[in-house]
Amino acid sequence: MSNIVEGYGRKRYKADFIKFLVYSLSSCLETKNHLFKISVLYHGTIDNIDELISSYDNLGGKIFNFIVYVEKKLENLI
Repeated sequence: MSNIVEGYGRKRYKADFIKFLVYSLSSCLETKNHLFKISVLYHGTIDNIDELISSYDNLGGKIFNFIVYVEKKLENLI
């Protein structure tokens, strides 16, 4: 979320805004990967880990769609 907020603060510069949105997507994917590793290495330690992984997968899709939206929307402003 912090990357999205920081990128929004730089929205005047399209490339910076998109760069921080991509950072946010990367962080989401990284967190999903960490959760997957925990599920393999420490099976059973977190009861709802599959639900968490699914939630991060869903969030990643939303962030990706937002990146596409911003790219298209800002094309019209520049």
